[in-house]
Amino acid sequence: MNNTVHVIDQDLINGALDYHGYRDMIKLLLQERKTTGNNHSDEMVAYTKMNDQRMNRWDKKVMINEELTEIVKQLPAMNWLIITEAWCGDAAQNIPFIAKLADLNEKINLRLILRDEHPEVMDAYLTNGAKSIPILVMLNQQMEEQGKWGPRPEPIQKMVLESKQKPSLDKLAFVESIHKWYADDKMQTIQQEFIRLIKNFNTHE
Repeated sequence: MNNTVHVIDQDLINGALDYHGYRDMIKLLLQERKTTGNNHSDEMVAYTKMNDQRMNRWDKKVMINEELTEIVKQLPAMNWLIITEAWCGDAAQNIPFIAKLADLNEKINLRLILRDEHPEVMDAYLTNGAKSIPILVMLNQQMEEQGKWGPRPEPIQKMVLESKQKPSLDKLAFVESIHKWYADDKMQTIQQEFIRLIKNFNTHE
């Protein structure tokens, strides 16, 4: 938790995008056939276009259960910072849920930064040594870390780790299986993960 003292401060939060700004940025980049980062290949732009469509769908479909809704509404003022990139499939699947969650409490300030523009932040939140995204860092008003989540729900993370041990894996089929999992799960797993996460907060005003 000491990482946040060095890499996340109020200036970073103030300069970061809100969710609507993030979505607008992606749409503007797509109009120019670009994505975030430096790789604007047709493949990366195609991923980004698909992700924009996924986020559009989730923005309309995300439903927060009653238990999680009540827990989030009771939180004190907080800053939630997401590390992301537009081309990341897991980001597109999970960020609309996090945004909907933050909207439940006007005291939650949700902001997003791009991974490759903030290497010092990403390096403080590696997953098994990898720059996996999205990562959500949840901080109180004193900029003390209360919790973090990411880069994906635990069942998917297990699938990804196991896939790394299979050199002959059909990558396209594997990615399709991940997105099918998200569609079938309908945000149920991530809601339970957030209930457990927030219940472990040491919150104070």
